Amino acid sequence: MNTPPDLLKAIRTGRLSDVVAALDAGAPLELDDGKGEPGLPLAIACFMGHAEIVRELAIRGAKLNFSDNSLPTSPLAMAVRAGKPEVVKVLIEHGAIVPPGMATGLRDDELMLARWKAQQFGAAGTGFPIDGETVIEEINVGRCYGTDTGILDAEMRRAVEEITRKK
Repeated sequence: MNTPPDLLKAIRTGRLSDVVAALDAGAPLELDDGKGEPGLPLAIACFMGHAEIVRELAIRGAKLNFSDNSLPTSPLAMAVRAGKPEVVKVLIEHGAIVPPGMATGLRDDELMLARWKAQQFGAAGTGFPIDGETVIEEINVGRCYGTDTGILDAEMRRAVEEITRKK
C-alpha cells in the first residue's frame, strides 16, 4: 500500500474509512503541498468540506493553526474560502484560533458555541480559561415537539459571556 497517495485519494473522495485505513497503515498527517508547506491532507479535507475527515485528522494531531490563520493556505482560511461552515465549526471546536476580524461564515452564537466546546474539551488556544467552576446543564429535548428553546439558548449565551468576562 502506497500510503500518502492512498490518504490523499481517500480524502478527495470523502471516504472516512479509507482515510482511517491509510493513517493506520502509516500515512503521515503532515504531507508537504509541493511548495514545502506541511498540512496538505488537512487543507484538502477543509477545502472539500469533509467535516468528519477534518475531525479525524484533528484528533490524530494534524496542525490546525498557522502562525497567522488568515493566510490563504491555513486550514481555517481554506474552509472559509470554500464556504464550508461545518468544517469551520470542527476546526474551532478542536482549537483553531480565529484571527480578529476574520469572517468565518458562522453566526455569533455558532462561533461562541464552537469556542465553548473547544474550551470544555480542552483544546489548546481557545482563549477561554479552564476552571473547575463552570457548570453546564445538558437537557435533551429531542422528543419535545414545539418546545421553545429560546430560554435554553439565552442561558447558554449568558454562561459563555460570563466565562469570557472572567478571562
